[in-house]
Amino acid sequence: MSLSFFIAHRLYCEKKEGRQISRPAVLIAKTGIAVGLAVMLVAVCVIVGFKSEVRDKIVGFGGHVQINNLEQMQPYEPLAIGIDDTLINSLAAFPNVKHIQRYSVKPGMIKTEKAFQGMVLKGVGQDYDLSFLRSHLIGGEFPNFTDSITSNQVVVSQAMAEQLELNLGDKLDTYYIENEIRIRRLSIVGIYCTGFAEYDSYFLFTDLHTVNRLNHFQSGQVSGIEVILDNYAVLENDTWEIGSFLEKCIDRYGAKYTARNVEQLNPAIFAWLGVLDVDIWVILVLMMGVAGFTMISGLLILIIERAAMIGTLKSLGANNGIIRRVFLWLSVFIIGRGMLWGNVIGLGFCLLQYYTGLLTLDAETYYMDAVPIAFNIKYLILLNAGTLLASVLILLGPSYLIARIRPADAMRFE
Repeated sequence: MSLSFFIAHRLYCEKKEGRQISRPAVLIAKTGIAVGLAVMLVAVCVIVGFKSEVRDKIVGFGGHVQINNLEQMQPYEPLAIGIDDTLINSLAAFPNVKHIQRYSVKPGMIKTEKAFQGMVLKGVGQDYDLSFLRSHLIGGEFPNFTDSITSNQVVVSQAMAEQLELNLGDKLDTYYIENEIRIRRLSIVGIYCTGFAEYDSYFLFTDLHTVNRLNHFQSGQVSGIEVILDNYAVLENDTWEIGSFLEKCIDRYGAKYTARNVEQLNPAIFAWLGVLDVDIWVILVLMMGVAGFTMISGLLILIIERAAMIGTLKSLGANNGIIRRVFLWLSVFIIGRGMLWGNVIGLGFCLLQYYTGLLTLDAETYYMDAVPIAFNIKYLILLNAGTLLASVLILLGPSYLIARIRPADAMRFE
């Protein structure tokens, strides 16, 4: 144990009346650290949770990577691409690929006696992963649609059902404008709600066979395939690898493939999510400024209060470095206690919100009905380590005030 650490520990643990460090200074410093760290923890957990929730909903609707016809210019343009088992097996062999699923889309319009609305009819088959959609089902069921039988069944969103005054079991007339208007009557068997208005307001789900027939697709043709990955962190790299592989492929009808990931398909939404990273840094800087200011104030008060002790140590031969480390160790003890309470308050609030959803949101504006919380151990460790390191570094400058205290003058404080 070093001399500086020993002295600092004794000072921090001193309990005798008249020989303890200034309680107000320590309390203010601890409070500043605790409040600052708690706010930073809550901000990081909420913003990371919000980004994760929005991203997961977008991926749930369209996968991480979509493979379509190279000539497709609009997201829901019904251009066909040929998909066979050879291509699917080749894509499934990529290391980070978790699942591959086919789909087809057909833009159209819904008309009832009282209203009408544009929509996108999405056809899915038996290979489609329905776990995301079923987790947001609020009424009815989500059938196991196939690519070989017309079911005449459809699953609509709650937003669409409310706007058009539709209920389970109702017949829904959908219209498709081509050379002539085509009509398809479907029966509502399920209602879902993800809270993501950009998709809930337009998407209806039915069987793949129905949509392929509406698009006049030939055997083996679909609108595209969705690739679900194991690790989102390597999205850009995997998109590039899949795209490079597809450049050499042409389907049996002569069409070429293209691969685009979820961020390329939704640039506006992900640009907005990227702005949230700036918000995190602004909050971190502001809270570190608050915590640093209170610690500097506390350290200066402690140095002034212990001026006589500093003079005594100098007269006994202690140099400025040893004494400065005493006060830095003392600051570390104070910072550590403040960080402990900051973690208790911040993580306690996050756990309460995570399990209870106490704070609610307007789903139409924020895409979810409660403040989201996500716990990332790496971020939490880095945040604590960064807070401790930044707080100590901030105190290095003020600690040099000790060098200006002369033993003869300091002894007069006794």
